[in-house]
Amino acid sequence: MTEPTSPDPRADFEYFSNEYAQALQAYSTIENQASTLLLMGHSDELRQFIEQFIEMSARTRTVAAEKGEANFVEWFDELIRKAELLLAGVTR
Repeated sequence: MTEPTSPDPRADFEYFSNEYAQALQAYSTIENQASTLLLMGHSDELRQFIEQFIEMSARTRTVAAEKGEANFVEWFDELIRKAELLLAGVTR
């Protein structure tokens, strides 16, 4: 999806709702697969997945802040914090 450009608040809400749902699903997948990837010796790949997730979530969070979508900012902050904690637990 592209960034919202419409002045319509409903369009913004739909955009951020979709982005958050995708981010939540991506985080859940990463979290569920983390132990398997670590056991298989793929910690570098796991770190990369988590870092990419954090980057994408941070970009969407920034757009939400610019659009004044405080709830989405808060929800993306929470996902980013969880991902950072998960990343901290992945040894190099």
